[in-house]
Amino acid sequence: MSWRLSVDPGECMGSGMCAGTAPDLFALDGDRSRPVREHIPEGDERALDAADICPMRAISVQNADGRKIGPRE
Repeated sequence: MSWRLSVDPGECMGSGMCAGTAPDLFALDGDRSRPVREHIPEGDERALDAADICPMRAISVQNADGRKIGPRE
């Protein structure tokens, strides 16, 4: 099973907090962040941590069923 990562480019302000938290999951591409790869192994808490600390809440983590699990409330 895998999780799906996405970054809303319209919301991302390019703070780099996600890339600093999980550099193998997120990269800065110009002035915006992007996932290094769209699908990651299920259970990688660093993805949820990155979604939680994003100041613009631009990161979304979905489980294999498509349910949004990050950012956490």
